Amino acid sequence: MTATVIFDFDGTLALGDGPLHAYAACVAAVAGVPGADDAYAAALARHEAGEGGFRDGYHAVQQTALDLGVAPDALQEGYVRSRALLAGPEAPIAPPAGLGDFLARLAEHAELVLVTNSPPIRIDEALEVLGAAPHLDRVVCSAGKPDGMPALVADALTRGPVLSVGDIYAYDLEPAARLGAATAAVGPASSAVAHLVTMAAPELPALYGDIEAWAAAASSRR
Repeated sequence: MTATVIFDFDGTLALGDGPLHAYAACVAAVAGVPGADDAYAAALARHEAGEGGFRDGYHAVQQTALDLGVAPDALQEGYVRSRALLAGPEAPIAPPAGLGDFLARLAEHAELVLVTNSPPIRIDEALEVLGAAPHLDRVVCSAGKPDGMPALVADALTRGPVLSVGDIYAYDLEPAARLGAATAAVGPASSAVAHLVTMAAPELPALYGDIEAWAAAASSRR
């Protein structure tokens, strides 16, 4: 029996607003809509204040762009351009404190899998920057969450218990919980869904001990 811990990327292992602001800038450059920069900045400010009902910062930019008449293909082009900047000076990222050591300990008890909707553009470089690359057993890009999540979780469940860790309940956690997997919510919205998940905290390091304990217990089941 092999336990599996599935991690989300943006907002979970990769922290910081660098990629988000790169996305807004690239969409503005592609679309060429007057006043777009100010509109995106205002939307992000509303999101950071807990207003607007946005799923995350990317959703805030996306919805604002659509409201401005930006075509979906321009949004996609802007996103792809921004991912080419990932983990560089124009889209910096940082790991949660102690991430590398945590993953090294966790890997003793579970298979570690990254599942992200991001395309495979500079993901390897980003994982090196985060100190996560040596500890991940598998990386799944362009996962199509939430619709793509159930198949991945179901496959892992055939080998043993599963814990899914992420910052967006509907994308990272609800599909896993529906199949009987454990769930860990992190990030600013974690308190709002704490009653729906196995564990929750505003920052991933606060859950290191609980996640390690879950993995140790799960791997001991035979």
